[in-house]
Amino acid sequence: MNKRQTRLFAIGSVAVAAAVFLGLTVDTHRQVRRLTNAQNITPAVTHGMDVWHKYNCINCHTLLGEGAYYAPDLTKITMHRGVEYLRVYLRDPSRFYDEQRHRRLMPKQNLSEDEIADVIAFLDWISKIDNQGWPPRPILVAGAAFPGTDLSAGQARIKPAGATDRGLPPGARPVTGADDPIALGEALFRSVTPPCNTCHSIAPGVTLVGPSLSGVSGRFEQLRASGSYKGAAIRAEDYIRESIKTPSRHLVPGPMYSANGVSFMPSTYAGTLTDSQLDQLVAYLATLR
Repeated sequence: MNKRQTRLFAIGSVAVAAAVFLGLTVDTHRQVRRLTNAQNITPAVTHGMDVWHKYNCINCHTLLGEGAYYAPDLTKITMHRGVEYLRVYLRDPSRFYDEQRHRRLMPKQNLSEDEIADVIAFLDWISKIDNQGWPPRPILVAGAAFPGTDLSAGQARIKPAGATDRGLPPGARPVTGADDPIALGEALFRSVTPPCNTCHSIAPGVTLVGPSLSGVSGRFEQLRASGSYKGAAIRAEDYIRESIKTPSRHLVPGPMYSANGVSFMPSTYAGTLTDSQLDQLVAYLATLR
């Protein structure tokens, strides 16, 4: 390739790249209103955004990747935590954390009830923006949480919603109905929306937002024997299912878990999980010791 050809190639490459960039820019602007749920921007959402800026929340938190990284990203927080939890948390964050253990604490901002309601409305609107699956949910491995688990017989991996087999690592396969229900349940534990392991540990004595699920079956027997159980379950498996479908049926004591008779655990699983998925999740949780 001589100098003239090199020059023409460079000019052509720049022209093609510029055309592609302009095309993608136009397409982005064409879809912005649909992808951002612009039709659902209410006065409460607008005021909630003002509250977000007024108290400089972005100095610690990120939304859609924008902000500081001192505190958790809040893009999907209303899906992960629920409105009731956020309402109580924003009133007084110190109820949920111990400064000696956690060091970093969210300051009490003394928000009014209207400010709390509107900033939650803003965060809920943010959570429903179609961000094209970014950041991507990880490909999860059934049994990976337990050191020494042998996956060589078949790497049971669950795909993110909308993913294709092409996106799986070499040798991996999607989890199917032919797999062990307990393995399927373990994969669901980490892949439902919101993921169970966002709030629950499976290690004894390790409390996250919700109580540890280690030994949940044994604890149910003790709960029934104590006479303090308020639900309708007879067996441990029924109790686990009840806790997933109707979490406010029986409230675990503690300010971190409920307020005003309403559990902080999302009540959406009853509508998003099929009966077979519930069976698989219950089967897995019932094995925890």
